[in-house]
Amino acid sequence: MDQEKTLQKSTLFVTVVTAFMAPFMLSSVNVALPAIQHELGVNAVLLGWIATSYLLATGILLVPIGKFADMYGRRKVFVTGIIVFTCGSFLSIFVPNIGLFITTRVIQGLGAAMFLTTGMAILTLVFPPASRGRALGILVTAVYVGLATGPFAGGFLTRYCGWRSIFVVIFLLGGGSLYVTLRYLKGEWAEAMGETFDLGGSLVYALAIFSLVYGGTRMPEIIGVMLVLTGALGLVLFFRLQKNRRYPVFEVGLFQKNRSFLFSSLAALIHYAATFGVTFQISLFLQYIKGMSPQTAGTVLMIQPVMMALFSSPAGKLSDRIEPRVIASTGMGITAFGLAYFVFLGSTTPLWLIGANLGLLGFGFALFSSPNMSAIMGSVERKQYGLASGTVATMRLLGQMCSMTLVTVFLTHFIGKEEIRPDNYPLFVESMRMCFAFFVVLCTIGIGFSLFRGKVRV
Repeated sequence: MDQEKTLQKSTLFVTVVTAFMAPFMLSSVNVALPAIQHELGVNAVLLGWIATSYLLATGILLVPIGKFADMYGRRKVFVTGIIVFTCGSFLSIFVPNIGLFITTRVIQGLGAAMFLTTGMAILTLVFPPASRGRALGILVTAVYVGLATGPFAGGFLTRYCGWRSIFVVIFLLGGGSLYVTLRYLKGEWAEAMGETFDLGGSLVYALAIFSLVYGGTRMPEIIGVMLVLTGALGLVLFFRLQKNRRYPVFEVGLFQKNRSFLFSSLAALIHYAATFGVTFQISLFLQYIKGMSPQTAGTVLMIQPVMMALFSSPAGKLSDRIEPRVIASTGMGITAFGLAYFVFLGSTTPLWLIGANLGLLGFGFALFSSPNMSAIMGSVERKQYGLASGTVATMRLLGQMCSMTLVTVFLTHFIGKEEIRPDNYPLFVESMRMCFAFFVVLCTIGIGFSLFRGKVRV
């Protein structure tokens, strides 16, 4: 029993450290975007790709790497992911142009995919169902602590040391995470050892996701329409291929036969699609429209993830006793209300109202995320934890990619391939408002999936 408790504590410690790292990087870089635009001469569309390229690389690899880890060992993949992520962070320090910068972001994304999906799977395996919600709540809290500290740290570093110093800190975090993992994470989990890896299906999935995301950023051009249609057909082909595989990369039966898993996954996808672009847009709004420094803007942006960090763990504990769909649906409703307020955001909106609404969004997000994650992991068998974990991470990343793709589409429509500057500030604000209106519609649809998933007491 003592050995089991020791394993649980060490696993929780390691996964929490790595869970902090990726969101810290994302949120700190968001605050530095205006400085990056100024130094590298980036237009509005490419500015969006700084975040999208990372998310796209992560999303492409998440599903295949989850299966690969089930077969060859989750710890091996976990460690490899930290190494790749850290190397990408180191290269980001020295990039001379936007093309190479986006390339290093892709490297970071590939590494993050490896440790994100395996970390949650390992944690779920180690903790019993009775305490899984609490453990996942702590993991989510670590994510939000990363999101909370990132804006302030990113703003401070950008103002006093330049935006490249952010990647120095991330590189050091990666090195520290690698040390902690090698020292404390003991054991190797590979329940699917002996199965064969479906390389063809993985390639179809990767090409489909890339076509959908890149095509979305090129809409409404003909090439954009063609790529989106190709991506949609690619996903249909992927699902058909997986149905006929003896050892599929992704067991589509999880969606076909498990309503709770399907609806919980769709709720997660929609919720992230409706919320991830908030920080990106509000960061630009505070610095361009409100004239704030990166440090001050980062301090304001901290409000949302701080609320997430404060309430995620209690929400996870609550979901161990109360139906997760009740808590998660309430959270998504609060999120929709907060998004609706931002539809009316303008240059005269008081700063305290912006901060209060960010806090409301953070509270809603906390109520949704931990219970929904616990519901997903609790609706599958032990041998499917790796796939379910990969699905959770994939829904999150696909949702985040959709969110950034929508932001980019609206920026392209209103501003085009130009830098954001004073003469087009009104167009930027209009783009932001329309995007938030679309997010409200998405969130409302998500509430339906969350409510009607059925009973999933874990």
